Amino acid sequence: MDALLSSMYEADIKGGRPSIAPEKLLRAMLLQIFYSVRSERQLMEQTQYNLLFRWFIGLSMDDAVWVPSVFSKNRERLIEHDAVIELFNQVLEMADEQELLSGEHFSVDGTLIQAWASHKSFCAKDGSDAGDGGNFKGQSRSNETHESTTDGDARLYRKGNTASELRFMGHTLSDNRHGLIASAVVTIADGYAEREAAKAMIADAVQAKGDPDIEITLGADKGYDAEEFIKALQEMKVTPHVAQNTSGRKSSVPDEIAATVGYDISQQKRKLIEQGFGWAKVVGHMAQVMVRGLQKVDQMFVLTMAAYNLTRMRTLGQMRLQGA
Repeated sequence: MDALLSSMYEADIKGGRPSIAPEKLLRAMLLQIFYSVRSERQLMEQTQYNLLFRWFIGLSMDDAVWVPSVFSKNRERLIEHDAVIELFNQVLEMADEQELLSGEHFSVDGTLIQAWASHKSFCAKDGSDAGDGGNFKGQSRSNETHESTTDGDARLYRKGNTASELRFMGHTLSDNRHGLIASAVVTIADGYAEREAAKAMIADAVQAKGDPDIEITLGADKGYDAEEFIKALQEMKVTPHVAQNTSGRKSSVPDEIAATVGYDISQQKRKLIEQGFGWAKVVGHMAQVMVRGLQKVDQMFVLTMAAYNLTRMRTLGQMRLQGA
């Protein structure tokens, strides 16, 4: 990442507090995820006295720790230069060099991420409620007529038996060999987001493989069993190992595919993707984000999945040593 990080350095000619070196900023953000530090303020406070944090970030014992507001502001530079995406890709390259990826067999799924906004901020777009979204008893509210004044990218959404909350939707594509995350993205929460994100992520995986003679498979749950989605996969020459939804309807997944051994293996392996979601929400605090806006939430989600991959790779490395 040296070339990218070097391009991010700028001469400090505008006055004010100096910018944070991007590599130190990335390391600090990774620490925040690894150690479940809830906020930038807490992270800066712990960095004051924690020598382990200082060593990892690259600060000497007498270096001043950054002001939390400066730390938060500098994170926007990483978005502008796609630094987190580059870090994620570098981690994947490391995993590929260690032969931890198949590059051929994948699973896809999505999860809900609660936005940092409350129901009180969900107000009528036309101002008919005078900007007071707290008293909505007996009122009909939808994303077409209302939006959050706190986070305009959040959407009122529910899935299954969950209550309607202001949310985003996170999507991951995992490699079936060891469950490492091969791609991650956050989108607006709606009923089509999961399948649209899945098509984009598997298309990137097909392009990255670059060999039309190699069979690529994609496992998914019943929510992806839609005729349009299955046809899109087949057009990309991806074998759909999607769980058949036969509840009062005919599945779009061909029976010939569902009868294969590979299909059964994909259905078993696709459950590994839930480990990444669970780790991200418990350790990485992605159950409810403390940033606002789609770009910032996406940045945190991708970085959290990169951190999960690093943790998973460490565990796999230890298992290899024990088995040697």
